[in-house]
Amino acid sequence: MKKFIYKICNKLEWSNFQKKQKFYGTKQDLIDGYIHFSDKNQVKSTLSKHFFGKDKLILLKIDTSKLENLIWEKSRDGKIFPHLYEHLSLKSVKKNFKINLKKNSSHLFSINW
Repeated sequence: MKKFIYKICNKLEWSNFQKKQKFYGTKQDLIDGYIHFSDKNQVKSTLSKHFFGKDKLILLKIDTSKLENLIWEKSRDGKIFPHLYEHLSLKSVKKNFKINLKKNSSHLFSINW
């Protein structure tokens, strides 16, 4: 299992997560029944596929060591993605990074993987 996975959310979701100390997912996560994550090599493609043109985004770096119900499953294009079948505790968030929207509607962020 990888040590870190990444979650993209908007600033309001991040703010609510910080207040409640628990995160049950985005609207899409709640519909699907699990929280969607990406590994470091999947973040850029996830941004372009699901968040193109969206502003006010945050990238969360998540420590996987205490995630008991994290399952790596086949998803789009047959690739394996991490899915969490429980809430996420704020204690698992190691860092957060602002994602900037560029004029061409793509995203720019700086992260130390």
